Amino acid sequence: MPRYEFRCRACGATFEVSRPMSEASAPAACPGGHDDTVKLLSTVTVTGRGGPAPSGPAAGGSGGGGCCGGACGC
Repeated sequence: MPRYEFRCRACGATFEVSRPMSEASAPAACPGGHDDTVKLLSTVTVTGRGGPAPSGPAAGGSGGGGCCGGACGC
């Protein structure tokens, strides 16, 4: 179930609410009981790739960038 982050305009508390996507736009009261809240924009980080590893010069290990763009040979 998705989690949505809210901030209370009355007391400044930030809190999360788990609810179905069908209720994503529904208002949420803060834990302090205030009703004046706003839903915050959340970011999602996705790592990894779903496909096969890339092929070519960057995948071979020579000149692959490393910590300084390949100049140090790492």
